[in-house]
Amino acid sequence: MTEISGIDVGDVFRLMLRARASDTVDTLSSLDDSNERRRKAIESILFSRRFILLYNIVLVGLLACFTVWYWGRRIGRFRRRHALSRSPHNKPAIHSNQTRKDDNEGETTPLLHQGKAHISRSKTGLVIARVQAWLMYQPPNVPYIHKVLPSNATTVGILLLLGINLFFLLYQAELSVATAFVFADRAGLLFVANLPLLYLLAAKNQPIKILTDASYEGLNIIHRRLGEWMCLLALLHTGSMVLVWYTTLSTRLSFSRFLALPIIWLGLLAFFSYEMLYLSSLGSFRQRSYEVFLGLHVVLQIAALAFLWFHHHNSQPYVLAAVCIFAVDRLVFRLILKSRTVKADISVMEDGETVLLSSNWQLPQSSWWRSFGIKDGWKPAEHVFLTVPALSHKHFVQAHPFTIASAAPTSADSHAWLNFLIRAQDGFSRDLLRYAEFHSSVNVRVDGPYGSSHALEMLHDNDVAVIVAGGSGIAVAFPLVWSLLKASAQGLELESSTHPKTRVSLIWVVHDQEHVDWSPQDRLNELRELGCKIMIPPPTRKAGRPDLPHLLETAVNAWNDEIEDPSVGVVVAGPDGMNRSCRNTCANLVSRGARLEVSVEKFGW
Repeated sequence: MTEISGIDVGDVFRLMLRARASDTVDTLSSLDDSNERRRKAIESILFSRRFILLYNIVLVGLLACFTVWYWGRRIGRFRRRHALSRSPHNKPAIHSNQTRKDDNEGETTPLLHQGKAHISRSKTGLVIARVQAWLMYQPPNVPYIHKVLPSNATTVGILLLLGINLFFLLYQAELSVATAFVFADRAGLLFVANLPLLYLLAAKNQPIKILTDASYEGLNIIHRRLGEWMCLLALLHTGSMVLVWYTTLSTRLSFSRFLALPIIWLGLLAFFSYEMLYLSSLGSFRQRSYEVFLGLHVVLQIAALAFLWFHHHNSQPYVLAAVCIFAVDRLVFRLILKSRTVKADISVMEDGETVLLSSNWQLPQSSWWRSFGIKDGWKPAEHVFLTVPALSHKHFVQAHPFTIASAAPTSADSHAWLNFLIRAQDGFSRDLLRYAEFHSSVNVRVDGPYGSSHALEMLHDNDVAVIVAGGSGIAVAFPLVWSLLKASAQGLELESSTHPKTRVSLIWVVHDQEHVDWSPQDRLNELRELGCKIMIPPPTRKAGRPDLPHLLETAVNAWNDEIEDPSVGVVVAGPDGMNRSCRNTCANLVSRGARLEVSVEKFGW
């Protein structure tokens, strides 16, 4: 091949696509010093190979920082609970910034809040409150395409990850046609460097859960945005290589011969596989053809990894790491350790569109060994993946996520009751509804449980707990409310303050009056007897959407006659509009000085 601008294109092309790093070093040492541009191009390639290795080190460092932050907060919560357990009757002095009215009849404002110290803290506290409120705020949907945006805090985290990627993509990268090889190499290396993280964020069983208590469904939005970014990197890599052919190689190498090179067509197949993964993962596609999405997601990613493995040797370590993550999650945990088959009763609720799936069994006696599966119990608001092979052959390989609607068994229970409320939509849920019309029982394969205890711990650590449920979101709300009330009742019976009394309010918004029957009336009455304040506004089908901000503020202030300046925890489980309305109401309360935390329980975005 000829030299263009002092660079032997053939040499650089072969070095870029076929040579190993060690071979490139040898070639570099043998180059003529007079050909400075060729030397710089190969040096840039070598720099990229070394530089990208730092990317994963940076990610591990970030994970370590989040781990330290999470465990620091958890240890702090443990110490506060320990201090409460040593203080009889939950003395108010233990609660920071908390003064009970019945203990301060003559003086309702602590002396600590007087004078200049109060003014100084107020100014600082105002700034902190506004920052917290801004991070908590969730912007409205993107116009026209109606894209649901996450909270500002989540957006900041995603932008941080993308900013790190941009730095590693563009640092000391010369953006010109003459150095398109170098840029293509950098984009391709950054793509494969992200592969392990992409599969780690998608895995249902992962070390991030142990280190930070961040369950996979909370990390799903980062997984999606990272996947979109990687598709862009693949496009840049592919486009740059086509540009190289057009500007420098087309005179000696036809496009058909260029595509016939194994390294090129294998790369193109990997590229198209990942682009199809992105297109089939769009929200509109998932909602219309969820089963097709599940099948394509498995088949395409296996094909893409195979093509990528043979595309270039530099990708093989990262592909191997991704395959290991995928295999351990899918084969070891989901198919073996966490998979159990149970016989379940199945029936159709009064609304005619909801299936009640229930099972029960004797809990195993406590021992040093506990399995990973559902047979040993679960925690409030956790979910599982259900497979019902009896529906059809295609459902034998499909697993669908559902939140456990029944109370989680405690250490004192000897029996477990597992219930699911499944609203019939399309595909699996519609087939299950038809099956329930003619059958009373079915064998169900249960993969799980999965989830995070963050919401429950947050509610336990606050004086007032407010849980807002929309429709079938009661499957998340009820186990949380039950666990909070039972823990408080048990603490009072044992005169223990390990879990101080939490005032609980439940707001349940239903579409039809029949949906109230999803939770039996005697169970709601039992919650009231345990001290829960329940608000069920008129069904939205007849009365329209309720004034959620007003209901939420009413629930937050409902306990002011018992406790002054309470800390409040809010958990929301409902449709996107309800989640955003409640989150932004909480942000408004925080900006006005309320001590409030909020958690939204939702599968992805």
